[in-house]
Amino acid sequence: MELLAVVTILGIIAAIVVPRVTTSSDTAKAKVNLHNKGTINAAIERYYIESGSWPSANLTELDVPAYFPDGIPVNPIDNSAYTMNTTTHRLD
Repeated sequence: MELLAVVTILGIIAAIVVPRVTTSSDTAKAKVNLHNKGTINAAIERYYIESGSWPSANLTELDVPAYFPDGIPVNPIDNSAYTMNTTTHRLD
């Protein structure tokens, strides 16, 4: 009987804690995503100033140590590569 009470209490605690951890993780990923976009947009502007032309939509010109020593960051939400809008020259 006591074991059943302990298991029930642990289940209730888990039901409360797990959604909060998931929400915190999603919030952190969204913040990292915004930071990555700002950093990449700044690199796009720098590339334009230095070369006089815009990088390609897939940003291959920026995948060099001078811009990103560890490689271009990926979207932390879905692990996809960022793509530049060729009209606005910004990330969408």
